[in-house]
Amino acid sequence: MGQELRCKVRFGKESSEGKALLETSELLFRGDFRLKIPFAGIKSIKAVDGELRVQTAEGLAVFELGAAAEKWCEKILHPKTRMEKLGVKTGAKVSVVGKFDFDGEFIAELKALKSATGKESAKDAGEWIFLAVSALDELAQVGKITKGLKGAASLWIVYPKGQKTITENDVLSAGRKAGLKDVKVCGFSATHTALKFVVPVTDR
Repeated sequence: MGQELRCKVRFGKESSEGKALLETSELLFRGDFRLKIPFAGIKSIKAVDGELRVQTAEGLAVFELGAAAEKWCEKILHPKTRMEKLGVKTGAKVSVVGKFDFDGEFIAELKALKSATGKESAKDAGEWIFLAVSALDELAQVGKITKGLKGAASLWIVYPKGQKTITENDVLSAGRKAGLKDVKVCGFSATHTALKFVVPVTDR
């Protein structure tokens, strides 16, 4: 989930109040008309007098964001890496549970940080656990993993976007049922979302 703001947008001869959303790899607008601007398709972008001016192949889109214009411009020009968004530091102890075949780059990124344990078990997992699930029955692992969480260790549950077989509510329910607190959501990839859970401070 990205950032969102109510604002006015001008695009060509159209102008509308609505909601602008800054996502992981695209800029969206939902009002009387809709815009979907992938970062890769932006020809130029700048913040001027509270306006975010985005030049695309289809024309100039002007987002009246006020003080947020410069911040959004910076985030689009210099987006955080996935590891930065997930909070994984160099040398951190990480366990990967489940099949991440859908995103081979993730394992490579962990190895680049010298963080991957290569474990398929969450026992003594350390600071970070990433659990990949694709079906409801796979969420049964959450309870077992929770028993191995110590202190401020984190559990990220990675699941497919837009699937009726497993939804955000299903993932939230599994984490909360295990006694965990959901603290962050992150666009993991073009096809998957990640929800972060921790043990409540009062239970550590």
